[in-house]
Amino acid sequence: MTADHPSTPSSRLDDDDYPAYTMGRAADMLGTTPAFLRAIGEARLIVPLRSEGGHRRYSRYQLRLAARARELVDQGTPIEAACRIIILEDQLEEARRINDELRLGRAAGQERDGA
Repeated sequence: MTADHPSTPSSRLDDDDYPAYTMGRAADMLGTTPAFLRAIGEARLIVPLRSEGGHRRYSRYQLRLAARARELVDQGTPIEAACRIIILEDQLEEARRINDELRLGRAAGQERDGA
C-alpha cells in the first residue's frame, strides 16, 4: 500500500480518501441512484477509483461532494450546474485557506522583524 492509502484496516477507517464504498452502497447511503453517481462522474465532480474488477469505488470525501450535488439538484439546479457550483466552492475554499496561510506567515515574519 502507498502512503495515500494506509495499509492497516483500522487506519483506513479514518481515511476520508479511502475508496471504501461500492456504487450500490454509495447510492443507497445518499438515497439516490447509480445513474446519479455516474452523471456527477461524467460532469467530473468526482472520479471514483476502480477496483481490480473495474467496479467504481467511492470515498467518504466523494460521498460528501455527491450529497452536496444532490441537495442542489433537489432544489432544481441542473446537474452540470450543481457540479460546477461545487467545484467553484471548493476552489474558493482552497484560495481562502492559502490566503490565510500567507497572511499568517507574513504576520509572523513581521513580528520577528520587530514591525
